[in-house]
Amino acid sequence: MDASLATRHREAGVDEAAAARLTERGLSLRVVPHERPAYDHWLQASARGFLDSERTDEQIAAALARSSSRRLLGVYDPSAPQDELPVGTFATWLDDLALPGGVVVPAVAVSAVTVSPTHAGRGIARTMMEGELRHATRVGVPIAALTVSESTLYGRYGFGPAVTAATWTIETRRAGWIGPEATGRVDYISRELARSLAPGLHERVLRSRPGELAMPESHWGRFTGTDADAEKPGAVRAVQYADAAGQVQGVAMYTVTENEDDFTKATARVQYLLAADDEAYAGLWRFLLSLPLVATVTASELSTDEPLLWMIADQRAARVSLTDHHYVRILDVPGVLGARRYASPGQIVLEVSDPLGISEGRWLLEAAENGEGGIVSAEGVDTGDVPVLRTGTTELSAMCLGGVSAAALAAAGRIETTDVAAVARMLGWHVPPRLSFWY
Repeated sequence: MDASLATRHREAGVDEAAAARLTERGLSLRVVPHERPAYDHWLQASARGFLDSERTDEQIAAALARSSSRRLLGVYDPSAPQDELPVGTFATWLDDLALPGGVVVPAVAVSAVTVSPTHAGRGIARTMMEGELRHATRVGVPIAALTVSESTLYGRYGFGPAVTAATWTIETRRAGWIGPEATGRVDYISRELARSLAPGLHERVLRSRPGELAMPESHWGRFTGTDADAEKPGAVRAVQYADAAGQVQGVAMYTVTENEDDFTKATARVQYLLAADDEAYAGLWRFLLSLPLVATVTASELSTDEPLLWMIADQRAARVSLTDHHYVRILDVPGVLGARRYASPGQIVLEVSDPLGISEGRWLLEAAENGEGGIVSAEGVDTGDVPVLRTGTTELSAMCLGGVSAAALAAAGRIETTDVAAVARMLGWHVPPRLSFWY
C-alpha cells in the first residue's frame, strides 16, 4: 500500500458538497479526531447503529488503539439535546485488494455506516457515501469495497456483489476422509503465537485470491482472542501446520461448544483457517474433522469452490449455503480493468453508465495473449466490429473480479452485449473470488 496515498485519504477534510448538503438540513459533517471524548461518542453511536450494547471504557480504549489508520466521519445535529453525539457514522481506510492474475490495487474499504433512527429519511447515509466516493476518486483510489448487513442498500451507489461466501456445516462422523495424507505435523500453539504468524501467511496468499483484501491489523486480535477487550479469549484454540522441513505453512483458530445432552456431539466453530499451500490446507482440515467428541464442524466466509468438498468421502455430510458477501465499486475503470489479468485474449468496447457520474465513459479494453490488459478511451472513436458491452457501474463492478458471469447478467437483462460469449470468456477467471472475513 502506498503510504502517502493512505495519508492523503485519511487526513483530508470532508467533501465540501456533502457538507453543504447537510448544512442545508441543519446538520454538520465532520472528520472525527482519534482522541477522547470525540471518539467515545462516535463509537457509541456506531455500536448502537448495529444493535450492539453500549461500550465500556475498556472497550473504547482498546478500539481507539486499533483505529489509527481509519478515517472517521460523523454527522451531528446542533439542535439535539446532546449535540456531541453523532446521528450518523462512517469509517474508511485504504488497503490492497487482489484482482485476477496476482495483482493488487489500492481500495477504499467502507465500514461503520450508521444513521440514528431519530434522523432516518434525511439523506444522511447517501450524502456521506457519495461524498466519500468523490473524495476517494480525487485522491486517486481506483475502487471501493464493503461488506454489508443489508444487501439492497448499495447498488444505488454503484456497488456490485462481486464475491459470494459459503457457509459450511459438516457432520464429521459421516464425512470420512479421502483427501491427501499431509506429510507435515499439526501442533497446538498459543493464541499469541498464532497472532504473530497469521499476518505473514495472509500476505503470502493475498495475491492468489481475487477479492481478498489485506487483513486490517485489528482483525487478527479478534480471530485469535488476543485483544485486551476480547470476550472469553480463552475459548479460542490455535493450531499450526508445519511442513516436513519444519516451515509453518498454516494456522487455524477454532472454538468448541459442548452438547450437554450428549458430550460426544460437541460443535467446533472454525474462527479462521489460513493455509499457504495445498498440503497445509489438507492437514488442517483433516485435523479439524477428526477432533474427539466433536460431531459437527462449522465454518463461514469460505470459497464457493472449496477443495474440501473433494476431500471428504460423503459430500452430503456437508451442508453448504451461499450468500452475497464482498461488494466492490469501480471508481476508475482504466485503473482497475487495466491492472487485472485476463484468461482469454480479445477486445471489448465498454460503454459504462454510472448513477453518480464517477466512472461512466466509453473505453476499448484489450487483453493480450500473456493475460495483460490495456485500456484506452474510445469516446468518438469508430471501433469497427469489436464486441460491445453496455453496462452500469454496478454490473461492471460485480464482474471485475471474474466471479460473476457476463452470460448470466445478459440473460437477466442487467447488461447488453453484441457478443456475450466473447465478453464472458474475457472477463471470467479460473479462480473464484473470495473474501475470508467481514469488516
